[in-house]
Amino acid sequence: MSVPHEKTLPEAFDDKSALRALNLAKETLQIEADAIVALRQRIEGDGASFAQAVALLLSCKGRVVVSGIGKSGHIARKIAATLASTGTPALFVHPAEAAHGDLGMVTENDAFVALSNSGETSELLAIVPLIKRMGAKLIALTGDANSSLAQLANVHLDAHVDKEACPLNLAPTASTTAALALGDALAVALLDARGFREEDFARSHPGGALGRRLLTHVRDVMRSGEAIPAVGIQTAVLTALVEVTKKGMAMTAVVDENQKPIGIFTDGDLRRLLEHKRDLNQLTIAEVMHANPRTVGPDQLAVDAVQLMEQFRINQLLVADADGKLVGALHIHDLTRAKVI
Repeated sequence: MSVPHEKTLPEAFDDKSALRALNLAKETLQIEADAIVALRQRIEGDGASFAQAVALLLSCKGRVVVSGIGKSGHIARKIAATLASTGTPALFVHPAEAAHGDLGMVTENDAFVALSNSGETSELLAIVPLIKRMGAKLIALTGDANSSLAQLANVHLDAHVDKEACPLNLAPTASTTAALALGDALAVALLDARGFREEDFARSHPGGALGRRLLTHVRDVMRSGEAIPAVGIQTAVLTALVEVTKKGMAMTAVVDENQKPIGIFTDGDLRRLLEHKRDLNQLTIAEVMHANPRTVGPDQLAVDAVQLMEQFRINQLLVADADGKLVGALHIHDLTRAKVI
């Protein structure tokens, strides 16, 4: 069996090169951190424009359309995605495509957020007059307050940076970081103003862990019908053990004549009986069950069931409806399979 060759750095990348790379990394992070700190100081000194932008977006009856080209376009896409996932309906439109038909996505009820570090991006400047003519409001996020785009905007957000992190001061680095941070600040301010909460976030992220935790109900994961292990109060222990084994939940519920759970018997209870050498042939389930079992409602969140299990250090829960009747059963493995845990 051959052994894979170890990955090695190119010979030209010596210790001196490695040191230079590390120094450039630290300098890049410092420059971008300084750019964000400067943004914060700018807002602290005069936050009127930011507040106006938030107010404009809150009053928007349509959607927020975010646009930019090149690296600004990538940032615009991310800002649109963040807005959309935090309660502000938003989408990205490529300015070049907008000039060839996609402008039809924009309506008079929308707010248009244009990103351009220079504020002179020709593709944006070509469509901005049309956007304003149809009645949509314009927010410009640029690095130049005197640029054409800034002058045309209803609100201008200044994302100016002193220099790029690129050693040549050419590649968009600090400027895109600043634009992204300013977009995040807008999204967070809007999220808070709208009263957006965990439950709202979960609804727009049903495939994620938070969505599963906050949207999955007990009825979605519980075992029901014939899959519920249950016996009557006068059932012999040996008969109850058959039900425990057959239903594969390591327990059985004990119900009264109205199908209300009055007890539970688990495999742990069986082990304790065997340790005390009790004669199982002479026992009924009523003599060995745990009375007043923990229950959860079918309409409760599954995460509530998890909390109960953790609180009382149990692996099974019975599910009772509003009338107290047994309608389901939960094992901790059911919650694990549903990825609630």
